[in-house]
Amino acid sequence: MKSDQVKRREFVQQSAVLASAAAVFPSGAHAQGKDVDKIRVALIGCGGRGTGAAAQALAADDRTELWAMGDIDEGQLSRSEEVLTKNAPRPDQVNVNPERKFIGLDAFQKVMALDDLDVVILTTPPGFRPQHFEEAVAAGKHVFMEKPVAVDSPGIRQVLAAAKVAKEKNLKVGVGFNRRHSPLHRETISRLHNGDIGEIPLIQMFNCRADVNKRNLREDGQSELEFQVRNWYYFTWLSGDFMVEQSVHDFDVVKWIKHEANPVSCQGQGGRLVRKGPMNGHIYDHYSVDFQYEDGSQVITQHRHIPGCWNWIGEKITGTNGTAEIASKSKGSVRSNDPKIAPWRDTEKANSYQLEHDALFKAIREDLPHNEAEHSAYSTLFPIMGRMAAYTGKVVTWEEALNSEERLGISPASWDEEPPCYPDENGEYETFLPGTSYKAAI
Repeated sequence: MKSDQVKRREFVQQSAVLASAAAVFPSGAHAQGKDVDKIRVALIGCGGRGTGAAAQALAADDRTELWAMGDIDEGQLSRSEEVLTKNAPRPDQVNVNPERKFIGLDAFQKVMALDDLDVVILTTPPGFRPQHFEEAVAAGKHVFMEKPVAVDSPGIRQVLAAAKVAKEKNLKVGVGFNRRHSPLHRETISRLHNGDIGEIPLIQMFNCRADVNKRNLREDGQSELEFQVRNWYYFTWLSGDFMVEQSVHDFDVVKWIKHEANPVSCQGQGGRLVRKGPMNGHIYDHYSVDFQYEDGSQVITQHRHIPGCWNWIGEKITGTNGTAEIASKSKGSVRSNDPKIAPWRDTEKANSYQLEHDALFKAIREDLPHNEAEHSAYSTLFPIMGRMAAYTGKVVTWEEALNSEERLGISPASWDEEPPCYPDENGEYETFLPGTSYKAAI
């Protein structure tokens, strides 16, 4: 979603580390409760998804107020503010004075330092997410952060530690796994959990679509680091690769179907057929990864971002007594072999992107338990594990993935810092070749 496409109707609808983590986080104050006049919100990362999330935050509670903004690009921040001002339910909900607009790699730190701020929306590239979340919790802010919550295992452990402290501080944390709030998904998965199709030995996951993002051309005088950050989707250290950045929604749904159980191991493959040339970074354009569970069940996955092919996003579930299907954002169906259980199908009738913000702000107002960070971290580790297997060509276990020391994400403070990779003389980036050039530290 581009920031200038936010429509008013969409706006309105729409282990040891953990034990010692508390010492890292000082106490912090935050507004919550029905009697609080205004809940002040900051947006960190003012692109299309960030602008949409801020729009939904303002629509979720008529006493929310956009109070601060941060981004690496002043023009992008200004465009986001313009769209939000135009579409806010009330014009006075956007109240971002010049002294509360921050530009640069350190913009998030300046936002966190505001004492009169209650909620932060974290929608920068995922590689920055663990640090931003950790600092938000340290500053005592409620959080909404987009998925995925990390790009590597150290980042996952960092998020888990911060999630524990957020719970201790009674901070509310929402994560952009909007399907958890989808009425269609809730009803479909409820029927599966009720046993309508029996045990579930097999789930097939698909995320097959065309390409998803535009590229930003390299500008004169631009450092390599800035070029990569502005094209973050195409670099693993920033996005986690497309299976982590995009398919993570589907992995989260599977975790939910399987009562949050983790796979034991996985193996798979992937590569690049059409993502070639200087503007495509080094991420893959297709994956096929299979996951094994302790009970013998399997999750078989396909992921493809290649134009002109069959497209479908969702899950096909095979039970011992029937089948089910969830097509992302549109349709769900359950068909039992038991004649006493009538076939069921339905379509999505609500905006789950809005509902996830409604739930977060209701929790803030009514002091309800609301911390989605922990299960979101494990849902994010799920595709990270698959990427590790495809990149290396090896079997990867869940424990290896969780404890891996392979660190992809960095936290640069200056555009002059070294990025994790550089192009060759032709502007091409070396990709990951299983069994040869890439060996994950597992």
